[in-house]
Amino acid sequence: MATKRVVLVTGVSRDLGARFARSLATDENVEVVGLDVVPPRQHLGAADFVRADIRNPVIAKVIATRRVDTVVHLAMVATPDSAGGRSSMKEINVIGTMQLLAACQRAESFRKLVVQSSISVYGASPRDPAKFTEDMSPRVQPRTGFGKDSLEIESYVRGLARRRPDVVVTTLRLANLMGAGVDSHVTRYLSLPVVPRVMGFDARLQFLHPNDAVDALLLVTRRDVPGTFNVAAADVVTLSQALRKMGRPTVGVPRPAAPLVATLVRQARLVDFSADQIDALTYGRGMDTSRFSAQTGFVPKFTSRAALQEFVNVSGVGLLSPQRVDSALEAVTRVLRTAAVRDG
Repeated sequence: MATKRVVLVTGVSRDLGARFARSLATDENVEVVGLDVVPPRQHLGAADFVRADIRNPVIAKVIATRRVDTVVHLAMVATPDSAGGRSSMKEINVIGTMQLLAACQRAESFRKLVVQSSISVYGASPRDPAKFTEDMSPRVQPRTGFGKDSLEIESYVRGLARRRPDVVVTTLRLANLMGAGVDSHVTRYLSLPVVPRVMGFDARLQFLHPNDAVDALLLVTRRDVPGTFNVAAADVVTLSQALRKMGRPTVGVPRPAAPLVATLVRQARLVDFSADQIDALTYGRGMDTSRFSAQTGFVPKFTSRAALQEFVNVSGVGLLSPQRVDSALEAVTRVLRTAAVRDG
């Protein structure tokens, strides 16, 4: 009888991690161990759950005791509000990854690493190409938040690959997830009752449906596909097209006033934006996904437009109370007046 593969999946308290662990656990030849600091909100199916923190050296004991041969690292946090602040977010993303990779490096059973990275590694600037290939570097390096963390994480992953050449290492740079039930800074932004947008720009948005993200992760977990790959739907949606689909009114904001508006929106507890996220929603960005498709045959089932439409269909209108609508309008008006006086 063949020995079962043992796959450790981090971040199973979040939607993508839970979906992936549950899907992978349907394979009777795979033993799935889901790991996180809090119990998952979703059922993990046949996967086991272990409550542990990747920032703690105890993670090495879990890997050794379970004889884990594959680690799928999905425990990254994209927004400070979901981590309890920017310092906690960085600690989870960067320090947590360092501890996890150190434990993997020492494990004799360890043979494969799959890491979730992000489109945010490419930053966003007016000098960007229409679509980034995996070999391109950002014209403007991400300065804050998830983009900066993702670059650091990828550097640690490359270091592990050099130290353990016997290990198959795959990094997937996923586009922003979009679809029914997705909760992210992009979906929260598009769902604002009145959406502030930088005047004179129409950002290019590229999405990936969660089902397609799970399929891509399953593919590289089941097969050996070493390397770094962009994963997204091939088409691009502009911000104006997305807002029209959402039926949301917009208010134009001068580029210099955008950080002030973001601060007020954050203080109203509507959306928490970093400087890099503001840039992404100003200039946009896109990825060339031909390398992953050519090497694996993977084609997303959902286009960016279809994924957005699914989110629109379940979102409806009037997600926030009239009081919060008025608060958002008043905040934007104050900033525009301040900017006008300053420019005058």
